Order: sequence, then structure tokens, then C-alpha cells
Amino acid sequence: KHTSPHMSEQIKLLAGNAHPELALEIAKHVGLPLGKADVGKFSNGETSVMISESIRDMDVFIIQPTCNPSVNDNLMELLVMADAARRASAKRITAVIPCFGYARQDKKDKSRAPITGKLVANLIETAGIDRVITMDLHASQIQGFFNIPVDNLYAEPLIIKYIRKYIPGEKVIVSPDAGGVKRAKLIADKLSAELAIIHKERKKAGEVSGMILVGDVKDKVALLVDDMADTCGTLATAAELLLEKGAKSVYALVSHGVLSGPAIDKINASGLTELVITNSIPHAEKAERCPKLKTISVANMMAEAIRRTHNGESISSLFTDPQKK
Repeated sequence: KHTSPHMSEQIKLLAGNAHPELALEIAKHVGLPLGKADVGKFSNGETSVMISESIRDMDVFIIQPTCNPSVNDNLMELLVMADAARRASAKRITAVIPCFGYARQDKKDKSRAPITGKLVANLIETAGIDRVITMDLHASQIQGFFNIPVDNLYAEPLIIKYIRKYIPGEKVIVSPDAGGVKRAKLIADKLSAELAIIHKERKKAGEVSGMILVGDVKDKVALLVDDMADTCGTLATAAELLLEKGAKSVYALVSHGVLSGPAIDKINASGLTELVITNSIPHAEKAERCPKLKTISVANMMAEAIRRTHNGESISSLFTDPQKK
């Protein structure tokens, strides 16, 4: 759906340097060019932002995932752009953050630990942002860190579409940990597939010591479903366990491909047939090094959320309309 000429006068899309390819793709789906904004650094390393066209009384959308490789720079760019837009008399500022950084630091899991997710929410509000559109938050409760509306979109319909189109055979949906059971169950129900769960014991964050499989995967195609693939240690170990237990093949479908550290080597060496991720985080050079990496684009979904937000339409119907499935 393209925008009407009337809409283009009211709406302005801006983007920082976090993910220019995704921003351009979203703008293309919305049917508008990206607004002119120079976002860079001063020689001393401070973030510099200059919006080069009028945004007075406009509905401004800043497309900026706060993701790796430079989470802090990306977050700072978002905050400074929002401040610039607010001081330029924008009518409303919406941050479009496909991958929300610091979402994993959402509770005090040890003594003297910070809750950085809440701190980031406070920073976003203080910068003058009126609304946040994000995707697959690590924990839905993070919406409660904000006092402004947060639209948490789901990659699940896109993942289901991919499974139906590209992965044949009798399937079993596997959650790689107890926290992801709800997500895995939703997908299993939609695909009328069985559900299995892997219980993992951790020594410390990012390192898994032992795994136990609950459920039957023998002679089935096992689909590991999670919200995030970081170092990919869990996915590689889980794939090994599932093949050991008789799975025909193992696929992993993940919303955010963080893929940090030795992730690509681990995937290449693992028993995974494919790792399917969305383009919420830039990973072009990693895809070249890893033939198992497949990408689903979230640009159309993000563009539709922007259009609906601007027009005051329901966003939840994006996920309940039968034709969207």
C-alpha cells in the first residue's frame, strides 16, 4: 500500500546509521523517500545530527535499531535525533527500533546488577520520543518500563510463512529453553505440529553446561525457535542433541540475529541445516561467510505499522487478519 500525496506532507521518515539498508527498504514500502538528515560524529567522537529539511508539525518516524555492532552509538544517535526533531517542532516522534538493545538486562538477576533496559526506556522518553515501535522484545514486560505507548510487533507470522513455503516434512517445534515455550507453542499450534522443550543448565551467561530434551523428535524435522541468536552456542549444542535423539534434520528460526563473537564458525560447524533470521540487525558480511544463513525481511511489516500508526489504525489486526497470515 502506497501513501497518498496528502499523507506525504504530514509524515517524515528519518534514519541514523544503525541499519541504512533496512531504513531504505521500509521507506520504499511506505512509498516515501527518507528525510534529509546528516548523522555522524564530530572529530572528538561526539554524535552530530543535522536535520536538513523542515519537520515542523510533522509525524516523524526515526528508524534506528539499537543493535550491534555499536549498540551505544546507535542508541545515542536515536536520542540525539529525537532531541533535534523535538526542538524542530515535530508534532509527534515515533522511534522505530526493530531490535531493542539492552532488552536482556531487564531484571536484577544478581546483587548490585543494573536494570539497563529500564534506564534505556527512561532515556528514550526524556529525549522526547512519544511512541516506540519494536519487534519481538526479549520479554514483553519491557513495554511496562515505558510510560509511552509501545507497539511490540511479532516476526512469528513471517516465520510461519517461511516454514510452510521452504521446510517440508513432518515437523516438531523445539524451544531451546523454558523461557521460549510460549513462543514455540504458538508456532506449533499454527502448524499443527508437536512441541518439544530443551532444558538447559547454565554455568554463566552465554555458556551452557548441560541439556535435557523433553519430547519426541525421532524421524521428524526439528525446528528450533527463539527470539535471539547471539553467540549461537545454545543452537549448536541443541542441534547436536536433537540429531543424537533421531531428528531427520534441524533448522533454527530466530527473530534477531545478533551473531556475535564466534557465532558464524559455530553455525558452519554445527548440525544445523539452516539458520533463518530477520534483517532487524545488519548481517550482510556474515551471510557471505555462512551459506546456512537465510534472511526474512521485516521491512514490509514495519512499513505497514508506520502507515497504520500515522493513520490511527489498529496495529494488532496486522497479526489477526486472516489475509496477513
